[in-house]
Amino acid sequence: MLSDYAVSPATGAKAAHVVIFLHGVGDSGSGGLLSIGEMWAPMLPDTEFICPDAPFAFDMAPMGRQWFSLENTTPSAMLAGAKAAEPLLNAYIDHILTTREIAPGNLALVGFSQGTMMALYVGPRRSPQLAGIIGYSGALIGSESLALEKKSAPPTLLVHGTADEVVPFMALGVSEQGLKSAQIPVSTLACHGLGHSIDDNGLATGLKFLKQVFI
Repeated sequence: MLSDYAVSPATGAKAAHVVIFLHGVGDSGSGGLLSIGEMWAPMLPDTEFICPDAPFAFDMAPMGRQWFSLENTTPSAMLAGAKAAEPLLNAYIDHILTTREIAPGNLALVGFSQGTMMALYVGPRRSPQLAGIIGYSGALIGSESLALEKKSAPPTLLVHGTADEVVPFMALGVSEQGLKSAQIPVSTLACHGLGHSIDDNGLATGLKFLKQVFI
């Protein structure tokens, strides 16, 4: 099982909702994404925020984790990597649902970069449907087969900086179209001048989205 780090519900009571953060390549569960949970906790007081370590050691540096290797970034190689990590992430999600005793409709995935790729790959291929997916600065992998393989259509928010130097901004439109083609409801936010990061506008929009799907 993936190791993880958590921010407990601000109420101090049992969590009614859970947000799972999926970090980017080279980061870890204790990295920057968990601080977003600390910021959001007062506004989502019955929510637990959890960030697991990706399952594999980062193969391009001595530290950090990855969901799959980026030594080969061809679409076929990245799809193979996402497929290999899929059962590990699904097992982790199932573990959280069971141990927290919550329904899938009370759990949301929030990814950044490669974590977004995993959230968009795994989320719609699960049933019952999750509450929603937020993808920051990422891309849709496996769009060609999504319509046939999807098992649910969780509402999805995509946020991307127009000056992203790692995952090109054009990935936002391509991902949006891929989700729409698979009949998955999607909204987008372009953050003008932002690089490969998350700004205050993206955080506020993400928080609003979670409040809407956690009903």
